[in-house]
Amino acid sequence: MTKIALGTWAWGAGAFGGDTVFGSNTDVENLKPVFQAAMKAGLNLWDTATVYGMGESERILGALSREFKREDVQISTKFTPQIAEIFENSVEKMADASILRMDCDYIDIYWIHNPMDVERWTPGLIPLLQKGKVKRVGVSNHNIKEIRLANQILGEAGFKVSAVQNHFSLLYRSSEKGGVLDYCKENGIEFWAYMVLEQGALSGKYNQENPLPAESDRGKKYNPVLPQLEALTAEMTAIGKKYGASCSQVGIAWAIAKGTLPIIGATKERHVIEAAEAAKIQLTAQEVERLEKLADATGIDTRGGWEHSME
Repeated sequence: MTKIALGTWAWGAGAFGGDTVFGSNTDVENLKPVFQAAMKAGLNLWDTATVYGMGESERILGALSREFKREDVQISTKFTPQIAEIFENSVEKMADASILRMDCDYIDIYWIHNPMDVERWTPGLIPLLQKGKVKRVGVSNHNIKEIRLANQILGEAGFKVSAVQNHFSLLYRSSEKGGVLDYCKENGIEFWAYMVLEQGALSGKYNQENPLPAESDRGKKYNPVLPQLEALTAEMTAIGKKYGASCSQVGIAWAIAKGTLPIIGATKERHVIEAAEAAKIQLTAQEVERLEKLADATGIDTRGGWEHSME
């Protein structure tokens, strides 16, 4: 397991895909050098979901993975309850469709994307584990009560929740304040942090003079609060100078310092190279505290519409 996973939410086009959410334009050809650079850097853990571009992200990941040995690529994808009807309300059928799109024999880690109905959907993971279609399972956007329930359901069949994947960044620490991080540490559960850089808003690249793509979902969400982020990103940049690192790398290093495995969006070669270097940075406790105080001072709540509070 590497210290960092690479996210593919911004890959491809279509509903909930890279073009609408991120304002990006990606396909197999322009992502091929990104994938190869990542694998060369030792970053072989890839996170996707059926709902990202309604299968398009998975198809691209499958096409790129095909050039490598299956055991050399770690694949993470998700069952999303909101689109379960398309797959006859079957967790297994959605997983089978993912396996087919990605042209692989199994999935390394399969997630319940959100806790719409924990008692209804969690049992669907059990036959996947029993048949070897998935090696491990996790839950995403779940709070402690929901994680415990999922663990109980899986435990009755001799399995467990291996990982939790929640939104976690300097601007959104609900999983820490609600005790999810501590619960994971106490129970040997990995915590994967997504949106660590808040879709680029904490990359240091964007400001009032250079906003995010205006018509993208992320531009509509973050452009109005860019002025409030300036003190935080300025401090991230200042700390980065000490380590010969960028603002983005400091954001990634902060997530690692918190004991999480950050998922970093990868659409350019520099993204993966920066991510690999960020994993080597060890922030001091004082730097972590300073960044969190500045983040709290922004007064920004970046919780997504798909999330409920962990507190």
